[in-house]
Amino acid sequence: MLVVTEKGVIVCGHQLGRVQIATRQQLVRIDGVRVLVATEPEGRPIKGCPQVPPTKPCTVTLGVVTGYSDLVRISGARLVLSNLDGRTDGFPPGAVQYLVRDAGQDLVAEKAG
Repeated sequence: MLVVTEKGVIVCGHQLGRVQIATRQQLVRIDGVRVLVATEPEGRPIKGCPQVPPTKPCTVTLGVVTGYSDLVRISGARLVLSNLDGRTDGFPPGAVQYLVRDAGQDLVAEKAG
C-alpha cells in the first residue's frame, strides 16, 4: 500500500467527485510533497460529484473505515495509505464510499504484514 500525499487523488464512489485534499503536517515529505496523516481525509469538501437532485450529491467526506497505517506515525498521527476507504454524505447517507484513485507518489509503500 502506497503512502498518500497531498498530490494524490481521492474520489467519491461516483468517480467524478474529487476530495479537496489538505494537510497540516510539515515534517515528512516524499519527493518534496507532504504526506497525509490520520483525520486529514475526514470532513473534506468534495467537488464535482455527478449526482443530481433529487439524489443528494457527495459534498463532504465522513469518517475513515480503513486506510490508516498501524505501523508508522508522524507526531502521533498515523499515515494515510492507498487502501483508504471512507464514507461520504451522498445518498444514501453513509453508504457512498470515497477512495484513493492515485496516491500522488510511487516511491514509498507500507508492506502488508
